[in-house]
Amino acid sequence: MTSIQDRYRSKLVTPEEAVKVVKSYDMVQYNSYNGVPPNLDRALAARRDELQGVVINTSIAMYPLFTITSDPSQEHFIYDSWHASGADRKLAEAGNFFYVPFLYYEMPLFFERESLMDVTMLQVSPMDERGYFNLGPSVGHAKCVLDTARTVIVEVNQRMPVVCGESGHQVHIDEVDLVVEGDNQPLFEIPVKQAGEVDRKVAGLVMEQIEDGACLQLGIGAMPNAVGQMIADSDLQDLGVHTEMMVDAYVKMAEAGRVTGKRKVTDPGKMTFTFALGTQALYNYIDRNPVCMSRPVIETNRPDRIALNPKVIAINNAIEIDLFSQINSESSGTRHISGTGGQVDFMLGAYMSQGGKGIICMSSTFTDKKGNLVSRIRPTLSPGTIVTVPRTIAHWVITEYGAVSLKGRSTWQRAEAVVSIAHPDFRDNLIKEAQHMGIWRRTNRIT
Repeated sequence: MTSIQDRYRSKLVTPEEAVKVVKSYDMVQYNSYNGVPPNLDRALAARRDELQGVVINTSIAMYPLFTITSDPSQEHFIYDSWHASGADRKLAEAGNFFYVPFLYYEMPLFFERESLMDVTMLQVSPMDERGYFNLGPSVGHAKCVLDTARTVIVEVNQRMPVVCGESGHQVHIDEVDLVVEGDNQPLFEIPVKQAGEVDRKVAGLVMEQIEDGACLQLGIGAMPNAVGQMIADSDLQDLGVHTEMMVDAYVKMAEAGRVTGKRKVTDPGKMTFTFALGTQALYNYIDRNPVCMSRPVIETNRPDRIALNPKVIAINNAIEIDLFSQINSESSGTRHISGTGGQVDFMLGAYMSQGGKGIICMSSTFTDKKGNLVSRIRPTLSPGTIVTVPRTIAHWVITEYGAVSLKGRSTWQRAEAVVSIAHPDFRDNLIKEAQHMGIWRRTNRIT
């Protein structure tokens, strides 16, 4: 029987050799986030003129993919994604990006049933003495595409942190067809955004919803970071973490002693996540840290599993909400911005949790490119706008003007509640629109 190292060497090739397995019209799946393999992507881009109709699939690419930017005509490479990053938005505006609508927890089920991918490419940590590569901060849905693809190629990065887990966080050399050693680029970082006055006001209202023993899920951005800092500075005790995305805010909370996880039902004492995005400090924190438990998305995002933990508080951002309480978190009209991700998964799971709350946070307004103040609370969503969280799922919504619970409320009650947290300058017009749409009562009172 050949040794682990012999099997490794027998599969080791250059990026240029590895990408020769890709044929015209293949479906190619890159892993997501920092799991995207940059050297393989660059080598495949160099084959552009030899190929036609190759579909490249990933989510939250941290840089503009070489394959896609090399082919603006989309004759050779087509870009399908589960979730857009900042880099992807520019491609979307140029018509070189196509979104795949999905609830994130369903993705493994889809791959099991469809098995559409011909080639999977992933960036991984160096192989250990037992023959395992670690998926680092990009566990997510990686294992399901590994298990169903015709050909699996891994790109080794010496800088990849090693995460702890029970399953789905690593791949064995015997599951791999080809190995490439990359140029060990640093992982892409997302800097911690500083919270402004409005973010801090919203975060302060969120804090009123959190009690000892709560199990937290946070999104990314200035407002969740403000919540994390406020929690770190608070006297809250025995918080738990069960989240889709691990962000820097959790590190602050844990290092301040706010997080123990002792009241969790799933993974007690652990901070559970499926992928991590943030600064190098975050990547250092999760590296071989037994307190951090990385699990496949089917385990972190499935609503019934989320709901096993009591007092789940799911805190996410949105772009806008209308008077019917339809929430948009992924587009501006037809202009694509992000994706559904796990927002619906955690809204469902949080409400199913004993004492849980699904919270959508946003500033009440934004300033457009012309300097105009625009309300994020609208009579109806504009044409082409995507409904991320339908009104049937909406629970708590918070702006700097207040917090309202929408569950079980009628259309007029929802309209009244949503108007009450709008910017005062827009409330009169919103009331007129609500009256016009027949969802307002003369006895309604807005303070």
